[in-house]
Amino acid sequence: MTQVTERGTPLSAAPRAGVRRRSPAAAACVVGGAVAAGLGLGFLAVLVIVLWISSPYPDSGPGGALHLAAGLWLLAHGTELVRYDTLSGVPAPVGMTPLLLVVLPVLLMRRAARLGSAAEEDDEEVLPAGAVFSAVLCGYLAVGALVTVYAAGGPLPADPISAAWHVPLVAVLAAAVGVWGARGRPLGPLPSWLPRGVRKAVVRPRYALALRAGAGGTLVLLGGGALVVGASLAWHGAEVQYSFLSLTGVWSGRFAVLLLALMLIPNAMVWGAAYALGPGFALGAGATATPLGFPGAPGLPRFPLLAALPAEGSGTPLTWAVTGVPVVAGLAVGWFAVRRAREVSYGETALTAALGAVVCGLAMTGLAAASAGPLGSRRLSEFGPVWWTTGVAAFAWTAVLAVPVAVAVHAWRTRPAIGPAALEGDEAVAVDDGWHDSGVREIRWAAMRKAAGALIPDIAVPPVVPVVPAAPEVPAAVPAGRGRRAVTVVSGLDLDPGLLAGVAGVGGTGGTVEAVSVPLAPPVVGARVLARRKPPPE
Repeated sequence: MTQVTERGTPLSAAPRAGVRRRSPAAAACVVGGAVAAGLGLGFLAVLVIVLWISSPYPDSGPGGALHLAAGLWLLAHGTELVRYDTLSGVPAPVGMTPLLLVVLPVLLMRRAARLGSAAEEDDEEVLPAGAVFSAVLCGYLAVGALVTVYAAGGPLPADPISAAWHVPLVAVLAAAVGVWGARGRPLGPLPSWLPRGVRKAVVRPRYALALRAGAGGTLVLLGGGALVVGASLAWHGAEVQYSFLSLTGVWSGRFAVLLLALMLIPNAMVWGAAYALGPGFALGAGATATPLGFPGAPGLPRFPLLAALPAEGSGTPLTWAVTGVPVVAGLAVGWFAVRRAREVSYGETALTAALGAVVCGLAMTGLAAASAGPLGSRRLSEFGPVWWTTGVAAFAWTAVLAVPVAVAVHAWRTRPAIGPAALEGDEAVAVDDGWHDSGVREIRWAAMRKAAGALIPDIAVPPVVPVVPAAPEVPAAVPAGRGRRAVTVVSGLDLDPGLLAGVAGVGGTGGTVEAVSVPLAPPVVGARVLARRKPPPE
């Protein structure tokens, strides 16, 4: 048969098998990853060019400055650079990464992943999280490969093997955090390829508390390290100032030294934490600074942060006092590891505190490894804290202190209440708050109902007729010449206005008035009837 259309519109061809439609959203994600890498590289290139222009004695032309910027971009990812122009002629590795410089590529990559996961319009295509992650990563790594090749012709080329795993590692972590944040930071479900027992165990509250406790202990250690470094800089202020002024005499060089010192402040915080934990940090082959002593390192370069090192010789009570930092960190881990629930056992609390110590130790291990690195091939081949000793010391300090502190805090929070509710048997004491007394609730409820008006409907209460002794008969008529007789009002009687109207009718007109069913006032229940005494005769 022949297919005929009314307006001659051509029929759409059926899609062929094996042909995939290109997604503009995926292409935009690839471009976003490349732009993120280009922005970071451009920022460093502008900074290096400005310093090159302002320098009175530049070592190379603009090409050398751009190659140096490419090397710094790779160094921001943790890549090890190689310096060939040494006095001995032996290539010297430069592997210590300023941790503050790592923030630049991480933030840019995270932003690219978040933008790729969001849709600007309602009808715009939204890619799955895995597709966004892969597309952004492809664009970023493509630029990273070109930068590695370009930096090979500069004064600080990158080690290809180091660049092959450092750049992808930073990009993968930053992209994963960006996609996870764009999806609302979900905590589950875990991938189905994980064992079922692992998926069930991770969702328990103890692991979230352990992460919180470990993060709290790590922050306390870093804050204590910053305090130690700041106190040392203030103590050696004259040496730090002399080192800063003697490095260069031009303002552009001093500005470059100041920028480098600022970018190394996070490294100094980790070094200070490692010093407070006990293992300290290495300053070359055979030279380690610890609270117990510092043998000295004669081959150190002049730099303001290195001028604040402790004095040579054995430790003093002032250097021993830094051990208070891990003590406070252990107390913090124990405090944050306690759940506010009575059904949690002491064993569960102790296990949570121990897991928090493990998290703190792992975090300090990673930070120590990232903050250290070689600055040369011989004496300066070991520079910074040793990662495994720092991690073990952090775990030992926090575990020894956190477990008993967590158990003690849990026992204090779940202690039995002291008061009337905790007494039993003959020791029970009734609560007398004045509200449940007889007659008080009715009076307060009437006042609340009167203030609320029509919001609270009236509740019909059956009247309680008290037993009253027979009263004397009231005379039907009262002589006109005599005054009114005093009436004794007895509490608890039902004063019906119909009764009073009937009495008035008998005394006045002699007619009978029908009694009204609505009472004049609600009856008073529980009142005591008192007899009125007659005054004594005069």
